[in-house]
Amino acid sequence: MPHCHTLIEELRKQGYRLTPQREMIVEAIVHAGRHVTAEEVYEQVQSCTSAINVATVYRTLDLLVDLGLASRVDLGGQRAVYATVRHGPHVHLVCKRCGGIIEADHELISPLQEQLEELYGFVADLCHLAVPGLCAGCKSQSQEV
Repeated sequence: MPHCHTLIEELRKQGYRLTPQREMIVEAIVHAGRHVTAEEVYEQVQSCTSAINVATVYRTLDLLVDLGLASRVDLGGQRAVYATVRHGPHVHLVCKRCGGIIEADHELISPLQEQLEELYGFVADLCHLAVPGLCAGCKSQSQEV
């Protein structure tokens, strides 16, 4: 079964109404194959139907996140992006100066996750994480000044 049908079936199983707009939003995020903004999803769906508004897109994306079917991460500068859980765990290193984004190895945060649970009994959801800082280029520019 294609991934979009899996998400749609999960919504149906949990008692949510499946409007054509909601199905198109799910299909748009799944078929993007990358992180997408709500506005990108809106543009994609709006190219198929005018019976959609951006609030519906945000509500549906928030529902998918709340149900654990998608993740949302803030990449700074009011840039929230969404991906389905199939996208897998990953870490974004976000440069505060130039806005560049580097995908980092998720295994780097495993020790942190383990220590948080061991020391505090806290189970952190670090599957989709953005870490602000300075990229190598911006760091070297700031050291030259």
